[in-house]
Amino acid sequence: MIRRDCAHSHILWEATRGPARQTSPVTNTLPFPKPQRLRILKRCNIFLTDAASNFRIPQLQQLYDLVAARPTDERTLQQACQSLDIDIISLDLTRRYEKHFKFPMLGAAIARGIKIELCYSPGILSNDPMAKRNLITNATQLIRVTRGRGLIFSSEAKSVLGIRAPSDIINLASVWGLGTERGKDGLTKEPRSVVEFARLKRQSFKGIIDIVQGGEKPVAAPTAEGKDRGKVAKNKNANGKRPGDILEERPIRHVEQDPPLSKRQQKKNKKAKMEAELTETSDSPAAKSVS
Repeated sequence: MIRRDCAHSHILWEATRGPARQTSPVTNTLPFPKPQRLRILKRCNIFLTDAASNFRIPQLQQLYDLVAARPTDERTLQQACQSLDIDIISLDLTRRYEKHFKFPMLGAAIARGIKIELCYSPGILSNDPMAKRNLITNATQLIRVTRGRGLIFSSEAKSVLGIRAPSDIINLASVWGLGTERGKDGLTKEPRSVVEFARLKRQSFKGIIDIVQGGEKPVAAPTAEGKDRGKVAKNKNANGKRPGDILEERPIRHVEQDPPLSKRQQKKNKKAKMEAELTETSDSPAAKSVS
């Protein structure tokens, strides 16, 4: 069965300045009927401005299905890749970064199961030519450094005009240097894996063991009493016991068998039998008359 996921995003500029007990502004009840195959997820976007801040990520994981971080400089990007327990790293590709992206830093995030999000809508709809130039440069550099692994594509669109079809996104990624198969994985396989990995971290034991079925005993189907009674009476004899029960009560008789003869003993028996036949033929009256 095909299942579609949809996420409500909530942005936190500074998680440390909020209240001690965080609450999610995204309500569970929707004002419209939800389709059967649609799953509504809650996503929280944290803007990382200071590497020394405590972002209360364990509290946010209890309220949201996905926690994404947007680093603002190289130190916060390194912290998000190596130590923060998040699900997605979302980068603003319209700005120019001071240093190039490095594979050891991004490779550590991908090895931990964190996905790198590429948002294309701000650069497409922007009127600033530098924003479009930075988008192409940063996306090409990210694809080259990560070797096309662990990338997911998102629109981050503020209006419908910023959304593109999946085939258009794959073609756009191929222009940036990403293969067709990798581009398709960035829209299907990688987003699915980050959602399931986040669910396992929150619901399973240490992200490894999950109870799929409790092992409930199946309920036997009801049958007619008269039919069952007829079967029981037919299978029982006059003593009220089944034939198998009577056989089980009888003692088992062990028949003693002679041990098997060896080949040497068989040869001796054969030789004795042949000698006995020769003696019988020699003692017969026909043999005496011939002699």
